[in-house]
Amino acid sequence: MSRKVFYSFHFDNDFFRTQQVRNMDAFEGQGFCSANAWEEVKQKGDAAVEKWIDDNLSGRSCVVVLVGSKTAERKWVKKEIEKAWNAGKGVLGVRINKLEGTDGTQCAAGVNPFSQFTLKNGKNMGDIAPLKTPSGSSGKEAYASIKANLETWIEDAIAARKGA
Repeated sequence: MSRKVFYSFHFDNDFFRTQQVRNMDAFEGQGFCSANAWEEVKQKGDAAVEKWIDDNLSGRSCVVVLVGSKTAERKWVKKEIEKAWNAGKGVLGVRINKLEGTDGTQCAAGVNPFSQFTLKNGKNMGDIAPLKTPSGSSGKEAYASIKANLETWIEDAIAARKGA
């Protein structure tokens, strides 16, 4: 079963890395948002960004947070995680720091973005929402690990959310 997912990420730092995952064609993700289109949305203000998030979360079963070095710091990534969780969607993190950027280098692993959320039951979201680290040390090995496991990881995240 092909899931419809929403990809959340730090646009400025990780766009190239995230495109590698989004281009795997394993799932139907939200429409491509170019740098120009994202800037247009942001210039319209916070309400416009929230509407864009709501519109793009609609009909999705899981939010896949593609975690680079600074993803957990991003205001809109946090908002996307919060909105997805509150809507009962699966929430999954996948580390992309081993994937190579446009300059051919990897980046540092970032903080778990889910560990910043305390749920209504007092539990930490980081203890429930999975954050996966692909195997391998090279970009090619990490890519192969993500491609081989992403579908299972998404299904596991949806099951974990239903059980939370």
